[in-house]
Amino acid sequence: MRMSMGPVGRHLLGLAVAGLTLATGGVAFAELGQPKPWEWTLQESGSPVMDNIVWFHNFLFVLITLITLFVLALLVVVVVKFNARANPVPSRTTHNTLIEVAWTLVPVLILVGISVPSFRLLFLELDVPKADITIKATGKQWYWSYAYPDNGKFEFDSLMAQDKQPRLLGVDNEMVVPVNKVIRVQVTGADVIHAFALPAFGVKIDAIPGRLNETWFKATKTGMFYGQCSELCGKDHAFMPIAIRVVEDTEFASWVETAKKKYASGGTSTFASAAGPTQ
Repeated sequence: MRMSMGPVGRHLLGLAVAGLTLATGGVAFAELGQPKPWEWTLQESGSPVMDNIVWFHNFLFVLITLITLFVLALLVVVVVKFNARANPVPSRTTHNTLIEVAWTLVPVLILVGISVPSFRLLFLELDVPKADITIKATGKQWYWSYAYPDNGKFEFDSLMAQDKQPRLLGVDNEMVVPVNKVIRVQVTGADVIHAFALPAFGVKIDAIPGRLNETWFKATKTGMFYGQCSELCGKDHAFMPIAIRVVEDTEFASWVETAKKKYASGGTSTFASAAGPTQ
């Protein structure tokens, strides 16, 4: 007897194969510093700040899971023990001092337990340590300009490149920084409000015209890291990526020397590209 598979069976088999492929080959899709297909977690960390954000996220996930399971258990107890059949004569108790103190004190202790690491994380993000390099990022409609005041005062524009991968994140000229160095980023806007955001570094700060905001990161891994403007800034908001290339000290020094000669300050629109192959 010859067995045939109907359309539903073929569809289910296709889903099973696709799921198995994703499960076994998901690592191949994953790349540092950028989103990946079917991603449901935070991006892999590339800085100490992001390490703390990931830890705090996981801590809260465990905490809210325990609270949810506890409340679910209480609901199940109420449904089973205090329904009309199991408890035909309900209690008329209106006050229980111990329970009332507990349901007031326990949530307060939980919130205090959350607030301590929360404040520590906020302080880590906002307290900019002594910087090794300062870079000024200016948001414009619709691209970014980067200036290096500590390294020769050159400046260049970074626009989305249509022919580069990853799609909608590749740029013609990346910001280039050395690994394991504190990078202070001064952020402003030239026209409307933008936002400088890089998930792998735990960085997100508004770029406001007439105001200089400040943030920082310390990249602990070399490679390409991508972000985007995360403020609705106009019709091409979706095409305003941020690309940062993290390199070793020697490569950064070589790139700076080349950039200082070619892109000294004073030009109206200057460009610089990182040494080495681009994506």
